[in-house]
Amino acid sequence: MAIGLSHGGTTIYSSPSLSSEILVGTREGVVTIARAGSASQWKVARRAITDKHISAIIKEPESGVMFAGAFHGAVHVSKNDGQTWEARANGMTEHNVYSLAAKRIDGRVRVFTGTEPAHLFVTDDLGLNWKEIPSLRSVPSVPKWSFPAPPHIGHVKHINFDPDNSTTIYASVEVGGLLRSTDGGDGWEEFPSLYEDVHRLMIHPSNPKFLYGVTGRGLYVSPDGGASWEQWTRREDEIGGYPDGFVFRPSDPKLILMTAAHDAPGTWRTTHFAGARISRSKDGGRSWEVLHNGLPDRLQASIEAFCLEEAGDSTAVFAATTSGDIFCSNDLGDSWKNIVSGLPPISKAGHYRNLVAA
Repeated sequence: MAIGLSHGGTTIYSSPSLSSEILVGTREGVVTIARAGSASQWKVARRAITDKHISAIIKEPESGVMFAGAFHGAVHVSKNDGQTWEARANGMTEHNVYSLAAKRIDGRVRVFTGTEPAHLFVTDDLGLNWKEIPSLRSVPSVPKWSFPAPPHIGHVKHINFDPDNSTTIYASVEVGGLLRSTDGGDGWEEFPSLYEDVHRLMIHPSNPKFLYGVTGRGLYVSPDGGASWEQWTRREDEIGGYPDGFVFRPSDPKLILMTAAHDAPGTWRTTHFAGARISRSKDGGRSWEVLHNGLPDRLQASIEAFCLEEAGDSTAVFAATTSGDIFCSNDLGDSWKNIVSGLPPISKAGHYRNLVAA
């Protein structure tokens, strides 16, 4: 079995057993790491698509087909757990891919990809043909969609689905806001009361009205399906003011792990320091503890890919950084080990460049 570890792909896995391989999205393609004996020993097994900067990796569960999105490189598909890949971008008019997600909707397996500029595309034949969902850009806020870094164009950073109603889709636009469609993408609504720099929208698995909005200003929570929002973490908090990665344990969703940089990426251009931390909540996000054992305090690098895999009583959490390190915890964050070093940067777009000392 194999799972993906990437910035804009799947982050939470429920598996029959812990996977023996992880496909990591890096600045120089997909790097597959494999278990080498014990649960804490890993090695690089192979590399693929080395001329592409990989943004997102998902595995469509019914077909087993894996998809890899690339910054300025469209979408690639693998039918053999990442050993070989082929480009599949027919119908895509935007090729700067930021996010991927898959879901069975109205009896069809559908794969979605979000791009920069912020467009949403869908395929019903595992990537052979794509078509745009133009209604995403019909909401009133579109003229305001932008991004602090050049070329100042917003992107679809994350895609998620209501666990009880597959026709309800969420798209997080950075910077633009959170959008929701309740009819499979035909129409969209906005949430103007949520801070507009939305990194990802996570949904409580047994209460889909309980929403977690991970933003550039901290963690927001809605207990009522987005009608109202409460801010639960802030820029000045010790856990870090710029959260991004967010995973929960499927069997116990009150246990959450979240990554956060000390401050926004704009500061990294001068400090070359992200100050990233991983924190844990055992009460559904109301309170947090910074995790240390095996982790440097405030990593110089940024944690740009984060995922959790649960298999029965076993759970593994993986965090990958712009400096090419992968940390793993097999005890829900109590302790961590650097399992692989020296990989190409695992990075959203050009973040890694800002973290290289002058």
